[in-house]
Amino acid sequence: MSDELITRALVGGQWINGRGGTFPVTDPATGDEIARVADCTAGEVTSAIEAAAAAFEGWRLRSTKERAAVLLKVRDCLLQEKDTIATVLSRENGKPLAEATGEVGFAASFFEWFAEEARRHYGETIPSPSPSKRLVTVRQPVGVAALITPWNFPIGMIGRKVAAALAAGCTCVVKPAEDTPLTALLFAKICERAGVPAGVVNVVPCSRERVEEVGAALCASPRVQVLSFTGSTAVGQWLYSRCGPTVKKLALELGGDAPFIVFPSADLTRAVEGAMASKFRNTGQTCVTANRIFVHESIHDEFVSRFASAMDAELKVGRGLEKGINQGPIINQRQFDRLVKIVKDSVSAGAKTVRGGLSLGGLFYAPTLLTGVKMDMPVATQEIFGPVAAIIPFQNEEEVIRLANTTDKGLAGYFYSNDVSQVWRVAEALDVGMVGVNEAMVSSCEAPFGGFKQSGLGKEGSRYGLDEFAHLKYICFGI
Repeated sequence: MSDELITRALVGGQWINGRGGTFPVTDPATGDEIARVADCTAGEVTSAIEAAAAAFEGWRLRSTKERAAVLLKVRDCLLQEKDTIATVLSRENGKPLAEATGEVGFAASFFEWFAEEARRHYGETIPSPSPSKRLVTVRQPVGVAALITPWNFPIGMIGRKVAAALAAGCTCVVKPAEDTPLTALLFAKICERAGVPAGVVNVVPCSRERVEEVGAALCASPRVQVLSFTGSTAVGQWLYSRCGPTVKKLALELGGDAPFIVFPSADLTRAVEGAMASKFRNTGQTCVTANRIFVHESIHDEFVSRFASAMDAELKVGRGLEKGINQGPIINQRQFDRLVKIVKDSVSAGAKTVRGGLSLGGLFYAPTLLTGVKMDMPVATQEIFGPVAAIIPFQNEEEVIRLANTTDKGLAGYFYSNDVSQVWRVAEALDVGMVGVNEAMVSSCEAPFGGFKQSGLGKEGSRYGLDEFAHLKYICFGI
């Protein structure tokens, strides 16, 4: 594949310019402009929806085996071009190159998984209450899927959504995040190369100024039968309200506020390793990152000491393309300013800075460790979304469960304990959709990903991921 950046939208198999002109994509590590990308309007979105609707009539009729073959080809092309994709991803997102390369593999895994799972998307035979009837169910694709993807995993989330939609027999209109459209457009080129038919995958980037216009067009279209979104709770709520008139299916993966609990029986070495991985992966800019770290008072000081030492030894800040870097920049100035304010206000309220707590220039923020954190401080009440670890002491299991569940979010939660009875109690008591027990890395294509409360609706990945893009139809036969 050519190293030339893809900057035009893909609609109905044609690479087009946006009626809104172009918008700049910048490298958050340097502030330099990387490229100018097609700024799509509601007009291009409507054309993409029409193209997807036309392509649906043919794509839905392909056998699952035929669709699976196309998905496996996409997987192969992703893996063949992983270095090119990872470099583009790192440039526009700031993510360290090793993480970006791993994300490409993560995206590819969903095409393999759903290629296989589509052939097992079974219906059922239901025992009939009458000898003159036979009852069965079948699963059928819903139609055109609108997929709105985030900047923090610009190829991983596209892979997770598109693979499931295509496997179920749907066609797609993808609206990537305005910070990271180049990765999405490169993915569109991969689909074209892999033989995905024209119109089955359409990609319409837009500037931040046009996000509401484009989002509203996707919500309002009666031809769009399902909308899948990963991003903030506030935007998810807006999309939810806009989809009401057309009664679409919705799959929403929204904000997180993950508790990370360390009990007295925990293996502290493993707990520190887990906290480091959960807190600082992608420079803390993930929805499942440890947001509030609760440590039992009897081991608090030792944990903090070990955690600080691990930060000193392991974390290296810099441009993602540089060798050995594992902490990149914050994605943009808006998010950077928000992070600075959260830390400043928490320190003003009494939190103690053990490490970091300062800007390193540009959009780089020093990995930060805060202690003395109270539950009413900004670092405990807001989703941090940055490399800031907030440590909160607790006295007993009952108290920490109450504190962990005191939030309107419920995406992920983690805890470390070697007490078998406690493991079961706490895993069941945490009001979240995903729990890591003595394990901080819970995402995989085989497992269902999704949360409770205001962290969203539905599941991605796993065998359940296909259900977001399918109708369950009941058929009653009289004999």
